[in-house]
Amino acid sequence: MSTPQRVKICEVGPRDGLQNENVTVPADVKVRYIDLLSESGLQMIEATSFVSPKAIPQLADSAEVFRAIQKRPGVRYVVLCPNLRGLERAREAGADSIAVFTAASETFTKRNINMTIDESLRVFGKVIHEARAGGMWVRGYISTAFGCPYEGVVPIERVVQVTNALFELGCDEISIGDTIGVGVPTQVDALIPRLAQSVPLDRIALHFHDTRGTALANVHAALQHGVAIFDSSAGGLGGCPYAPGASGNLGTEDLLYMLHGMEIETGVDLANVRAASRFIAGALNHAPTSKTFLALEASSASTA
Repeated sequence: MSTPQRVKICEVGPRDGLQNENVTVPADVKVRYIDLLSESGLQMIEATSFVSPKAIPQLADSAEVFRAIQKRPGVRYVVLCPNLRGLERAREAGADSIAVFTAASETFTKRNINMTIDESLRVFGKVIHEARAGGMWVRGYISTAFGCPYEGVVPIERVVQVTNALFELGCDEISIGDTIGVGVPTQVDALIPRLAQSVPLDRIALHFHDTRGTALANVHAALQHGVAIFDSSAGGLGGCPYAPGASGNLGTEDLLYMLHGMEIETGVDLANVRAASRFIAGALNHAPTSKTFLALEASSASTA
């Protein structure tokens, strides 16, 4: 399998990033942050989550934010919907692309959403059916595909089974996540060929965390297998909740720097993503963790 010439990036900072931050960002700041990201050329942005405000207070303003952002042509704005009520709220706000989430670990699924994997698939099956009946695009997320904080190593067969189930339920795209950042390239090498036996690779995305510094190595391994969709977060926004103080999401700037250096097209302007990261950093209580962001900021400061 040859390395893809072009990669699609799903920017997850506004949802997956902000929900893992300790600070609750005002709605108008979130709107400006998403609008800045929209100007960068990103094709997909995970904008917010229509979950219970009690569960994730950082995103309690989801409807207000989604209605206010500038929807640029060619950009897909995805919102997370955990149940039919969430889907209803998303529709009312004008969303046309949703995401559902489960995991490859029974213990993680139980502790995270108080359901077994099979129960979650039954619930999300109804959400997916209703969404597709209404002409909506659907993304599925699978957490803990490379390791679980409670169970340790997760068998490949279980990841394949859950992926196949989401595909059969009607997901247009499925994102396979390394939730706690324990994955290494040999795991990627083992998993992708198994997934490709039953799900087209152009429907598979990978979501790596950089908790142990292996995210870009894992991306590189996936590229060699032909994977061309990756999730990342501007500035590396969002820590790892299972490793306090550690970095979480792969920084979009780091991903762009590597891909562009490999002459792989993305259509995304690194400088614009960096501007969005700089903006949102002003609303948080820490600097971005993206190494490329920090290096470019330091370089700019030294030559100013």
